[in-house]
Amino acid sequence: MNQTTLPSITVTDSIVGRARRSPALRHLRIAADPPERIRRAVGPDGVCVLTFDRPGSTANVFDRPTLLELDTHLAFLEEHAGLKGLILTSAKPAIFIAGADLHALGEFPAAPGALPPGLPELIELGQRVFNRLAALPVPKIAAIHGACLGGGYELALACDLRLASDDKATKIGLPETQLGILPAWGGSTRLPRLIGLPKALEVILAGKVLPAKAAWKRCLVDDLAPREKLVELARERLFAGTARPHRKSHWFINNPLAAQLIAARARSQLWLRTRGHYPAVLKALDVAANGLGRPLCESLAEEREAVLELAGTESTRNLMRLFLLQERAKKLVGSGHAATGVVSQREAARPVTRAAVIGAGVMGAGIAQWLTSHGVQVVLCDINADAVGRGLAKVAELYLAGLKRHWFTALEVRQGLDRVFPAVGEPPLTNVDFVIEAAVERMDLKLAIFRSLAARVGPETILATNTSALSVSELADATPCPERVLGLHFFNPVHRMQLIEVARGERTHPEAVARAVRFVQQIGKLPVVVRDRPGFIVNRILVPYLIEAGHLFEQGARIVDIDEAMLDFGMPMGPLRLIDEIGVDVAHHVANTLVGHFSPRLTMPPVLEHMLKAGQLGRKNDHGFYLHHGKRPVPHGELRMFQTGNEAARLDRAALRERLVLPMVNEAARCLAEGVAESAADIDFAMVMGAGFAPFRGGPLRYADSVGVEEIVARMKRLAELAGERFAPCEWLERVAGEGGRIYAEADLKRSDRKGAAP
Repeated sequence: MNQTTLPSITVTDSIVGRARRSPALRHLRIAADPPERIRRAVGPDGVCVLTFDRPGSTANVFDRPTLLELDTHLAFLEEHAGLKGLILTSAKPAIFIAGADLHALGEFPAAPGALPPGLPELIELGQRVFNRLAALPVPKIAAIHGACLGGGYELALACDLRLASDDKATKIGLPETQLGILPAWGGSTRLPRLIGLPKALEVILAGKVLPAKAAWKRCLVDDLAPREKLVELARERLFAGTARPHRKSHWFINNPLAAQLIAARARSQLWLRTRGHYPAVLKALDVAANGLGRPLCESLAEEREAVLELAGTESTRNLMRLFLLQERAKKLVGSGHAATGVVSQREAARPVTRAAVIGAGVMGAGIAQWLTSHGVQVVLCDINADAVGRGLAKVAELYLAGLKRHWFTALEVRQGLDRVFPAVGEPPLTNVDFVIEAAVERMDLKLAIFRSLAARVGPETILATNTSALSVSELADATPCPERVLGLHFFNPVHRMQLIEVARGERTHPEAVARAVRFVQQIGKLPVVVRDRPGFIVNRILVPYLIEAGHLFEQGARIVDIDEAMLDFGMPMGPLRLIDEIGVDVAHHVANTLVGHFSPRLTMPPVLEHMLKAGQLGRKNDHGFYLHHGKRPVPHGELRMFQTGNEAARLDRAALRERLVLPMVNEAARCLAEGVAESAADIDFAMVMGAGFAPFRGGPLRYADSVGVEEIVARMKRLAELAGERFAPCEWLERVAGEGGRIYAEADLKRSDRKGAAP
């Protein structure tokens, strides 16, 4: 019998089968083999297909057992005399291999520089197995459908050819630098040799994830095919002798001298962009460039050393935690109480197919476009035809911009626009699942809208407001169904910001919150559940920061010094530039609302009112703290007329930074003490994802722990003596400092994990 036709039966399989058939052996306790993660099939033509199919999961990931199982299959294939080729594929509907299983590493140890148990061994094992695959003396093809990321793409790089489906689900990339590490299973070594150092650096340093067509254009994959023809095409390539294609030589740019020149230029650009806060990109640059002048084994050794060095840094720990919080948000179940009298279990379980958006302005149009791009039919309503027309034009503009950037195909644009149904006035909405109100931030207007909506929707429709600062509970009390009223606070621009604050009012039913969380996940956003308190989490913490920036400017600090101080801290833009981007009028309105709740510790900086009176609204009319006429905004010198003192002119950037950061830490601590969120992790997650708080610092509360709560409180007290009581630490923070504790207590971490656990 030919070896390729032998049945795949192990000794254990045989014993288990006999035990099940034989009454005499049924009393034996026989341990069955663990479920296989990779299926092996060797056909009569000598081609082996390894199919990754992690049991009980929608995703394939690499952990130690999967790597060992792959190693076992490779050992079998090394001894297979009739083997003609190998094809790697996946049985998952939207995942090839999503990378390493970070959950398997567990929590990083508290000690600085300490590594998760088993990380060094995991890195070494992955390199050894992928080297074994690369050395297999037959053509090897990765037939990729779905997400092929990190270690999944490094597996593909160890093959001779990479074929990808042209499906929208297929994404290719090496996102490790976004996690504070680098590709260390051969990606930093093999990709530059495959496509040349400059193109490889564009992918590795940015942590880019590309759709299939873009990946093909950059030569990350060799060909595209429909999903159903991938394995067939791979077989054709094997027998046509094109599984090991002749590749273009990259010697001119990959020789050691050219590589170092390219690296030097890239290093200076990276330093300007990251200000040294993200060591992973600089380390990845060095490894990729240095590896071109070394044997493969030496370059892989440098990968190992680099990733282990990075894994011990605080910035990597925080970026890893942020990733795990993002994954947690995708599985968050909200409140799991039974749906008594609010929505039926059947209604709660089904996806949202129809929604209405009330208000066709910038936010309403952005929400409508996002929902329709995710398959939801949307009734877009406003008070008159002109307003609806402008909203439809904005939706179309967003779709066309996405088409230009290859986010959508022309067919998807047409389908998305076909899901928008314009409506003027107050149409009946009995057949919609969700109504999202996105009108102007005026309580009287919103109250009138909600009173009207309550009479026009079905008995199970959820009524949501997109307010960023007004009371959800007050709106709910204006309706006969307060248990179905909540907040869904989208951030602007909707198509770029991942976070949505799900605000539960005082009378919102838990099942309504759970249903809203599922809806947020359905449309590809990340939910954080918050209590109905002024500003929720993000604006509550962000407004004191923006207000303090206004006060510093009035007291003589230069625009460029205020903003550069926070860029040095790691924020994506400075606070005054952020006010311009938000709009001076919008920032003033939200700040004024919170000042009304939290005066006297919050006071409105008069500069914002002066700018409003002068018609200086920020980017929307090119005049704000900056002039936005050219390619780069420049500070608006004429605003000096609004400065009323020079106390802050003497402050250096470090002092400015402290006056801007500490109010955020203080307000975040107040939010935690008041129960605005259920955990410190929720608050930090919201601030990073919703306000751009420096990700590598982990959020304002994680930052406070890294500095030390006692030190943070001492700095606040010194500032309160120098600059006013607004800097005085809150009572809860003082208590934690007095006890010598940390904000992230062990109980808080356990509670956070429990709340985010999948059912």
